[in-house]
Amino acid sequence: MNADKNLLVFRFSAIGDVAMSASIIREFCEQNPDVQIIMVSRSFFKPFFAHIPQVTFHTLQSDGKHQGIPGLYSLYKELRQYKPIAIADLHNNLRSNILSFFFKTFSQVKSIRIDKGRTEKKQLTQKENKLFKRLRPTTERYADVFRKLGFPFMLDHRLPIAGTSANEPLKQYLDHHEAIIGISPFAKHREKVYPREKMEEVVSALDKQGYRLLVFGGGAEEKAIADSWEEKFKNTVSLIGKVQLEEELQLIAGLDLMLSMDSSGMHMASLMGTPCVSIWGATHPYAGFLGYGQSEKDCIQIDLYCRPCSVFGNKVCYRGDFACMNGIDSGMIVEHIIEKINNGKTSFSDSTR
Repeated sequence: MNADKNLLVFRFSAIGDVAMSASIIREFCEQNPDVQIIMVSRSFFKPFFAHIPQVTFHTLQSDGKHQGIPGLYSLYKELRQYKPIAIADLHNNLRSNILSFFFKTFSQVKSIRIDKGRTEKKQLTQKENKLFKRLRPTTERYADVFRKLGFPFMLDHRLPIAGTSANEPLKQYLDHHEAIIGISPFAKHREKVYPREKMEEVVSALDKQGYRLLVFGGGAEEKAIADSWEEKFKNTVSLIGKVQLEEELQLIAGLDLMLSMDSSGMHMASLMGTPCVSIWGATHPYAGFLGYGQSEKDCIQIDLYCRPCSVFGNKVCYRGDFACMNGIDSGMIVEHIIEKINNGKTSFSDSTR
């Protein structure tokens, strides 16, 4: 490893943000082939970076040996081995700030932190005197960090060409159908989740079209829902609890289309070069979290005076009627997807599936 061009990058959570950062880091590496990235994050996210040759992954064990300030100092000592020239802090939280402080104080290594635009996001989501305007995409905010460190970097905001193929055990899920569609219907916060009954209508309608539907993401509660869909609909398969993250990525690369909330499914689709139709409720693409390379034309949403009321979807609907999601007709989603499939905009050649 060339010690003169080692760059530390911090992004510890959450899954969608880390997947989005992986898309940007891949493009950065293509434009800066002499730079080695040391990606510091949680072990679960390692598969996001496995396909980028210039990335060395260093695990943050925040619940173990890297817990607390003593643990972060231990992590700092581990990271010194790479002799980094600088730090790209794509997280800008307490942990990353403490690590940057250690490097600045003891190793004279500079860091640049992401500008999250908190003030303008607050103005976009406030209840009164909302300033409704499109904000800088988070992907550009990530790229700004590298630019401020002095690296040439321009984003093309296009989906990459899928370069990962499914291994033999996974190919059973990608057998021939009219189209293969991923469904990522869950999210951490309720205000970002399309109501279960309405989503079931979507799944039923798409299943009847002869499309293969693969349901991704979630824990025990979500698994029960997805399993019930698999029982009801002949072309629908629940993958929850059946595949690991790296296998999910392989399967997503083989999809014709992903249907997702404003959640990690969308960002994983972007990472693997798969077009995504996304459903937006309390949040809004204007806040800057649309999947990298995805089209705003594929965002299913309705105009309401109260939208967006939250950047992350972690606020309870103050109206009490959840109109932002309940007002989206399931047929509207189905029609949009069928139109995309029929137009051939989401087709992959046999060589890329």
